[in-house]
Amino acid sequence: MSESKLAGQFLDAAIGLLQRVRDEETESVAAAGALIADAVAGGNRLFAFGAGHSSLAAQDVVYRAGGFALMNLLCVPGTTGVDVIPATLGSGLEHVEGLAGTVLRASPATSGDVLVVISLSGRNTLPVEMATAARERGLKVIGVTSVAYAAGTESRNATGTFLKDHCDVVLDSKIAIGDAELTADGIEAPFAPASTVVTSSLMQATMAAAAGQLAERGIEPPLLRSANVSGGREWNSRVMDEYRDRIFYHH
Repeated sequence: MSESKLAGQFLDAAIGLLQRVRDEETESVAAAGALIADAVAGGNRLFAFGAGHSSLAAQDVVYRAGGFALMNLLCVPGTTGVDVIPATLGSGLEHVEGLAGTVLRASPATSGDVLVVISLSGRNTLPVEMATAARERGLKVIGVTSVAYAAGTESRNATGTFLKDHCDVVLDSKIAIGDAELTADGIEAPFAPASTVVTSSLMQATMAAAAGQLAERGIEPPLLRSANVSGGREWNSRVMDEYRDRIFYHH
């Protein structure tokens, strides 16, 4: 099988997943966008969390052109990227009980805020406890996960539950268990994961929905512009100053 054929097959698989998400998650995306719009309009804050590769989709909506200036990354040290050595440490930290609550208590997140928890499998201790601890503190929780894991795997946390069981809104990425879209003769393991493509798209769709809902209410969405276009730096400085009490990566 040629390399170009495999590449095309992956792109087709990713497109198919995005079409499913578009067709089947429309109402959930709108509901998640409404929670974010409510928080912005109400003077509350926005946070996104993900561990391991799930953190990529969280980082994708923080401090970027075309994104909400108010979205903050909720970091759990050692779990945000593969720059930690050994990289397996991050996976191990996902099983530590009590870590999520400790991080939340040390964060500026409080009642009325919104936390997006991203976890492909939604079965490990850290994302489940992050969602439950956040709701106990009065936050609204949006979970971005693959519901298939709840049906086809066992929970790996003390509650025996999954992320999807502890959210105000769930966005289902439709990713199959194992997160590998392709198989081929001569290659023993399945390969070509699509979860980052789909999950990041779900996040951006949700932020787009929130922007639209704010505009319908007559509220200017707190968006950043590219610093590489004329006036971008000045625009961003104004937005950062206006919302500085709700932005925690800037000072």
